[in-house]
Amino acid sequence: FISYCQAFPTSFLALVDTYDTLQSGTCNFLCCALALIELGYKPVGIRLDSGDLSELSNQVRAMFLKVEEKYKIEGFARSLNIVASNDLSEEYLYKLNDSGHSIDTFGIGTHLVTCQSQPALGCVYKLVEMDGKPRIKLSQELVKVSVPGRKLLYRLFAKDGEALADVMMTEEEVAQKGEPQPGERIVCRHPMDESKRAVCVPQTITPLLQCVWDGRMLSPIEHISETRKGVMTEMATFKKDIFARENPSEYFVSLSENMYQAMHDLWMREAPMPELK
Repeated sequence: FISYCQAFPTSFLALVDTYDTLQSGTCNFLCCALALIELGYKPVGIRLDSGDLSELSNQVRAMFLKVEEKYKIEGFARSLNIVASNDLSEEYLYKLNDSGHSIDTFGIGTHLVTCQSQPALGCVYKLVEMDGKPRIKLSQELVKVSVPGRKLLYRLFAKDGEALADVMMTEEEVAQKGEPQPGERIVCRHPMDESKRAVCVPQTITPLLQCVWDGRMLSPIEHISETRKGVMTEMATFKKDIFARENPSEYFVSLSENMYQAMHDLWMREAPMPELK
């Protein structure tokens, strides 16, 4: 640790579990950290890579607080980061939060590179229009039936800003009747189940589709930090139970009445009719 902090005085973050986290590693880290502070540097913290991360992080934080109190270094314990690694998974992070911990940063490797719950992402390209005519993909598995035609997508919000539903409309419908308006009564239909329908009177409406490429870039690519900020802002508009780990609520992604009728009319025209013999 002495050689490490001499070589990297501005980025001293020590792995403390090589021998014993509490009896050796953290004690030696604290000695070096105090020396760095006397020399005008700021130690970064420690990393835990084995053992009970919840219990160890709490005990390490307690040791930081004792040193802060003993040597009268205000903010010492709070300024030190506790980093945790050791094959962390989503399930383990939930367990840590349930049991309580003092970890500031998680180092996730294997389970970030390869999502264990879905190691492969299946993508399918389905044609929805040909020569200006809507086309539909039919299947005995309803989940594989496509929604035909060019479409526009809108998110409907309640008065308090909560997202109520998304609704798809045909381009032709929007061209003829205009975009949906706040305060307007909108019928939302499930694409496959005719019994699932709802009426929505949104207070605000946001169009979700934006053309970014048409032979060339039509808008600049935003920085990843802006993308993340936008995603977090959008997620905050949904009900929390939609993101529940177990039995999440269903968010209504629907069709307008016109689009529903157009889809099912095409479905009936294109579906082969069996002959009974």
